[in-house]
This record gives sequence, structure tokens and C-alpha cells, in this order.
Amino acid sequence: MATDKNIMEGLEFLNNASNGDLLNLCDTILKGKQKDNAPNDSYRLTETLSVKEIYKTNYPDNIKAFLPELVGEFRCFGGNTIMNLFRGGNGPSYSEILRDVAKRNKVSFNSRATDEMVEQYLLQKLFDDTIMSASDDELKKMLEELGMPVTQFWREAAIAALMVAWKCGGFQSYILLVSVVNAMVRFFIGRGLSLAANAGLTRMASIFMGPVGIALTTLWTIVDIAGPAYRVTVPAVIQIAYLRRSSRIDPKLLLEGKA
Repeated sequence: MATDKNIMEGLEFLNNASNGDLLNLCDTILKGKQKDNAPNDSYRLTETLSVKEIYKTNYPDNIKAFLPELVGEFRCFGGNTIMNLFRGGNGPSYSEILRDVAKRNKVSFNSRATDEMVEQYLLQKLFDDTIMSASDDELKKMLEELGMPVTQFWREAAIAALMVAWKCGGFQSYILLVSVVNAMVRFFIGRGLSLAANAGLTRMASIFMGPVGIALTTLWTIVDIAGPAYRVTVPAVIQIAYLRRSSRIDPKLLLEGKA
């Protein structure tokens, strides 16, 4: 059995995430989507963490207390039962799961790419699929929220401008990142991220609730009974990628809209 340190390898930054973000990740792994805004006590049939005392004692207020166990559960979802037996029941590494998710969603990356690079390519694919499925009206609203009001609309130019904003870094890029991941998380578990107290971010997030539903339904909702549990690994990896990227940004700047 791997030690806690080995289980968390490459994911140590999760110890700095907020309890709210970790709670979303936890529910993605153990439960999935809640229905009709009701408390979701229906756990996945193959999960084993919810019966443990450390979980019962600390859920939902202190997810960090059982973070290694949660990551271990996630890793087990990343492989099939036979493969996990040869790994001592620990499942594949995060790097393996990340690359499996990326390949499954047709994300191109170099074999020498770091985990962080593959995560960025994956987030880029999610964003591209989202804005490509957006309506003209939604694209206009996105540009307006970024301070780029449209006088003469041209769809290709609007998409190009949003792609530039995504890649340029800063607060505009962060708003787009949070909006698309928030919509994805809400799609999979029924509630979104804990958004910063910024009116522009909140408005942008509401815009993304429309197009991302289409993108996820057609491209990102994956069911493969015979293989790894993609309903767990796809949204969990997206959230992990988001948490790594957002950990690089000063929260004070986010509140001021100057990141």
C-alpha cells in the first residue's frame, strides 16, 4: 500500500485549496450529481471512503483531514479492478489518469509534457469547445463583460478575441477559466464553485451556463462501463487542473479585478 506522501505525489498543492473547492472535488468523486437541489446522500456503488470513520468525522467541514484517502479513492476510479490489484489497490498515478482523460477527449500533447502542461491543454480544449458552441448573443455578452463591447459583430473575430483573452493571462483569463469550470462542475454535481465576490465574474459565470451545457453534453459526458470511470475522472481532473492554475493567483487581486 502506498504511503500518504506517495498517494499525494504531484497533488500536494491541494492542501492549500479551500474547503469549498475540496468539497466539490470530494462529491464529484464519491457522489456525482445531486438531484432537484436536495441533499445528495447517494454514493457511488464502488466507492469505499464514505464508510470510514475519518470521513464520517470530518465531512463536509474538513475535507483536508482525509485528503490522502480521497486522492486514493480517485486513483482507484482511474483504473480497472484487475490493474489495481497489481498496484496494491492504489490505482494508477495522477499523471496516468490525467493523460488518459486528455487522450479520451482528443487533447494533443507531447510525451515529454509535464502534468501542468497537459492540464493546460485540457482546460484549453474545454474552453474552445465551450465558446465554439456558444450562440452569437452569448459571445457578444462575453466580450462585453471583458470590456470589449461589440459594434459590428463577426462570429469568427469574436471567438478569436476570446481565445486571445484566455491565453493572455491576467484577470480576464481568470474570469473565463472560472466561468467555464464553474459551469462544468455545476453540470456534473449540481452546484458550482465558490465564486469570488466580484460582480463581473458572477455575470460571466451565468453566461457560460448556457453554451457549456451543450459542449459537455456532446463532447464531455463520457460513459464507458468496461473501462475507467470517466464520469469521475473527467470532471475531477478538470477541477484539479483549475485548482492548480488558480493557486498561482493572488486572491486579493481577484477581489479587486486586477489579477
